[in-house]
Amino acid sequence: MIAISLLIFSLRDRAEQLAIYGYPGIFLLSFLAYATVILPAPGIWIVFAMGAVFHPVGVALAAGSGAALGELSGYLAGFSGQAVIERAELYKRLSFWMQKNGPLTIFALAAFPNPFFDLAGIAAGALKMPMRRFLFWCWIGETAKMLYFSYAGAASFDWLLKIRG
Repeated sequence: MIAISLLIFSLRDRAEQLAIYGYPGIFLLSFLAYATVILPAPGIWIVFAMGAVFHPVGVALAAGSGAALGELSGYLAGFSGQAVIERAELYKRLSFWMQKNGPLTIFALAAFPNPFFDLAGIAAGALKMPMRRFLFWCWIGETAKMLYFSYAGAASFDWLLKIRG
């Protein structure tokens, strides 16, 4: 509990430093965090912290938009055929799901934090899913996910302030 409290407060301090950039800064940080393929980036924690500084819906819209555009990096790698897949079995399973119901697969994987979305984006590109369809369902899912985390950040900070007195 103490570690979680320290994490939230340390993120809050950093969020206040980043707050001068507002929603465009949230968009840019989210874009950069989600443009990495396979490598994890701290984008979700920025959203969590910014939810305590800005309105959570605005944070979710800015971060979800940046994340969806950032996820195009995996999609484009798959579309161009330049992606190197190390988890072949998982990629085959995701490709199967994409062929059966691509939009639902993109939405479901984007809406919840998981390490598999990059592979789904690569599969969507390789299967030549229309970019607008990929981007739409990715945006809906990413924005929903960002909404969870921005409200959690806002609620957690308020809760910690009440406990702290």
